Amino acid sequence: MTTIVKIHRKGQMTLPSRLRAALGVGEGDLVEATVKDGKIVLTPTLIIDRSKFPTADDEYTPAQRKVIDAQLAKAKEDVKNGRLHGPFETHEELMEFLHNKARRAGWRKPKKRSKPR
Repeated sequence: MTTIVKIHRKGQMTLPSRLRAALGVGEGDLVEATVKDGKIVLTPTLIIDRSKFPTADDEYTPAQRKVIDAQLAKAKEDVKNGRLHGPFETHEELMEFLHNKARRAGWRKPKKRSKPR
């Protein structure tokens, strides 16, 4: 698809709606403009502004953050010292390991009710 576009003041131009539709871009979207072999190539671009996303620091109180950091440090130390399980070849192996671990800890399945209340 080709079309002729006029360059206006300050280098501005208007992309016809059929070209915008073919690119999948609209008002406010960003496109990357590059020159290849004497041609201008426009490529739709997505830029993520990470400052608009909440961070975990905003979600926890300082006391909660202290507990989380301590647990992460302990987990990191466990991994460093080889205190971990797996890898498991299949999910069945993982489930068997977890069931055995739960059984050794004294966990039992809750009894099923015969009729809903």
